[in-house]
Amino acid sequence: MTDTISGCSFTKKYKAFKIHKDPESFYPFIFNDTMGFERRNGVNVEDIKLALMGHVTEGYKPIPGVQLKESDQGYNSCPSLDDKVHALVCVMPADLVSLISDEVVKKMRDVRLAASDMGIPQLAILTKVDEACPEVKNNIKNVYESIYLKEQVDKFSLMLGIPQNCIFLVKNYESELQTNEDINGPILIALRQMIVYGEDFINNL
Repeated sequence: MTDTISGCSFTKKYKAFKIHKDPESFYPFIFNDTMGFERRNGVNVEDIKLALMGHVTEGYKPIPGVQLKESDQGYNSCPSLDDKVHALVCVMPADLVSLISDEVVKKMRDVRLAASDMGIPQLAILTKVDEACPEVKNNIKNVYESIYLKEQVDKFSLMLGIPQNCIFLVKNYESELQTNEDINGPILIALRQMIVYGEDFINNL
């Protein structure tokens, strides 16, 4: 679920998402979503670090400004390999890259460095590329031909230190009522790289 009005993070809990392979089974990967980094009332950086290590239970509702403690109900004291994060993905609207505050950049860098210490691979996704670039809005196939989007990738790479080949451009499904191959293509490319990175993390343990 999303909220197109508030302009703030709509995710309030540490939430896991699985994708059905068929009615009785799921694909072998899970997305864990968190509240976003915001100047006010955003997720606590230390909570994200705990989540990376598998110490945050699914469904935990973070309290802005308050760090999760071992004595709290949402703390997982004995995380398994499945509880840990295998790949860290940063998601940011392409048209907001230039508007990221220094405070938020600092938080994101802090989490990145912690993930690096844990050996967790990282990548980023810039979303809403059609809203950021008119030529992509006219034709999604131009997504990697856009000079403007290339500039946003460059800026984001310099901000966080994420290599440009680890930053992916995708269009969100918004007004579409059915899936579209041109929209799916960039999304699936990013997903494939997430899975490859996650497998690399496990294989390197």
